[in-house]
Amino acid sequence: MLRRLVAGLAAIVLVAEAAVLVLVHIVLGRTTANQSMSIAGSDPDVMSKATYAMGAGMGAFLVLCAVLAAVAAIRDRSPGRFGRVVLIGAAVTHAVLGILAVGLVGWAAFATLMLILCLLVLILTLYPAARHGDDGDAGGDPGADAPPLPPTPPYGELKPTSP
Repeated sequence: MLRRLVAGLAAIVLVAEAAVLVLVHIVLGRTTANQSMSIAGSDPDVMSKATYAMGAGMGAFLVLCAVLAAVAAIRDRSPGRFGRVVLIGAAVTHAVLGILAVGLVGWAAFATLMLILCLLVLILTLYPAARHGDDGDAGGDPGADAPPLPPTPPYGELKPTSP
């Protein structure tokens, strides 16, 4: 129940974050185009279009993360290998942006980014990682041929190894 709630809430928050970031990049792109700003002689048209492209790319990435979280919530299963890699990438990105946001934007932005980071980490930790053989692969468990470990001795029979 908690896993589905966290994954669903993360999906909603990620879609909202994607919408806000796309809107911010649209405003930045229009401002760059309207002011004819250039940095070190670069073309303002290229800068504004690059800003639009970056906003679209970030929005698409966050929507992909939201879809993966929503699928995990609906199925109540762990995201696959690709999904986990994407969500880990999003978590690392939010951690780095949170560090930068403290100095550049303020504590409110830091708190928001850390909230989203916590939701992503909760998705990754509440759903156990799928085993290698559970995805329908014929490979099976790579450690299946290893001999079993010997039983641990009772507490009283443990001896120190250093002299």
